Amino acid sequence: MRKQTRPAKITEESFRRIALGMKDAIEGAHMGHPDFRVGGRIFSSIHHDRAHGMVKLMPEQQQAFIRDHPGAFAPESGAWGRAGCTRVTFDSVDEETLGEALTLAWQNTARGSATKASTPASKSSDRRKPAPRTP
Repeated sequence: MRKQTRPAKITEESFRRIALGMKDAIEGAHMGHPDFRVGGRIFSSIHHDRAHGMVKLMPEQQQAFIRDHPGAFAPESGAWGRAGCTRVTFDSVDEETLGEALTLAWQNTARGSATKASTPASKSSDRRKPAPRTP
């Protein structure tokens, strides 16, 4: 009989490696803890305790991960959690599942960044000038 091996636990470094493996992802810092960005927008972060991370999912994606992996995923507190920010418990998630969640978070954020980038910037020279008033 073959002994089943338990998937390796996720660590801060493996979370970082997967997050930075996303196209154009960079590491930054926000409020004293590492975050990962695409197009200048955060798609994931590592909590201060270094035992949890956050992935920015859509609310329906969040619910699916919580349903399918209840020990690994939970909504973040308050409005952030209701908006889809999802806490990941490193020692309860496997690399494949974390990779799926980080990929979705990256896609959600990259799409938003692309939309924002394709919208013309509001420069004063680009703004329409109001029509002159007539008495």
